[in-house]
Amino acid sequence: QVQLVESGGGLVQAGNSLRLSCAASGGTFSGYGVGWFRQAPGKEREFVCATNWNNDNTYYADSVKGRFTISRDNAKNTVYLQMNSLKPEDTAVYYCASARYGSALFQKPSLYDYWGAGTQVTVSS
Repeated sequence: QVQLVESGGGLVQAGNSLRLSCAASGGTFSGYGVGWFRQAPGKEREFVCATNWNNDNTYYADSVKGRFTISRDNAKNTVYLQMNSLKPEDTAVYYCASARYGSALFQKPSLYDYWGAGTQVTVSS
């Protein structure tokens, strides 16, 4: 069973950057699609971006397009989320998820098979 662990969250000022990592253990997810989601207090979990198994196809929510970049290093079993030009509205718990379908760019949380516990990102104004 694949286990995912996010890291890299923290408190930053608006305009700054953070890089989140999602490390897989208990198995490889090199053949899986991977997505990032976020959930702010009182709101539903929201799709952020996704990448297919070899990162040659990605998809971003409009709210982060041009500011966030998803990438992966399959040799390290790790997916990254580079977040630039952060805004206070980016404040949320960020989750990574993997789907056994390698070409997946799913936007619906229910289509993912494995989830991490999340990492908090707080952006101050």
